[in-house]
Amino acid sequence: MSTVSLTLIGKPGCHLCDDAREVVHAVIDQLPDGSPEVTVEERDILQDAELHEKYVEEIPVVLVDGRVHTYWRVDPARLRTALLEAE
Repeated sequence: MSTVSLTLIGKPGCHLCDDAREVVHAVIDQLPDGSPEVTVEERDILQDAELHEKYVEEIPVVLVDGRVHTYWRVDPARLRTALLEAE
């Protein structure tokens, strides 16, 4: 079984980040048996100057296997497809 890395970039007190977190975990919880294992890491732009510089206007940002998947709002169907198709 393969593993997919998902990174959620945001900051504390960001309501869109909270919404994105809920969508991410709901999608992962509903993946069918045999789907890739998904590891989730959260990164805080307030703790990382490079991330802050790069993404301050776009949070939350979701990376799938290190590539930007989406920012601002997470579409559950699109994320599900990306996770199932990730290699």
